[in-house]
Amino acid sequence: MVEHGLLIDYEYCTGCQGCEEACRYEHGFPDDQCGIKLTEVGPWKISEDKWQHDYVPIPTDQCDLCADRLARGKKPTCVKHCQAAVMSYGRIDELTRLMRDKPKMVLFTPRAR
Repeated sequence: MVEHGLLIDYEYCTGCQGCEEACRYEHGFPDDQCGIKLTEVGPWKISEDKWQHDYVPIPTDQCDLCADRLARGKKPTCVKHCQAAVMSYGRIDELTRLMRDKPKMVLFTPRAR
């Protein structure tokens, strides 16, 4: 059973793509592949004075949460290099507690390999 995951608080993601670049470098992926992909949502008008425009880093099937780094006691590279500090790695039970009172958060758990 998966015990750890990646929590992404996309309310404050700036869209810098640091997570993508760090992942490509860490794993040697070509430019068209990555373990995490930044997705843009919007922009579109919600009301007279409010717009929807978010960036959401989405782990792909190539993401293993940097298993090699974790084995050495380090954080996943996307978490380490996130300039806006919107990503957290940890136990799923702890991460879900952080999600309780906050919108615009997603929890990623890796596929069993």
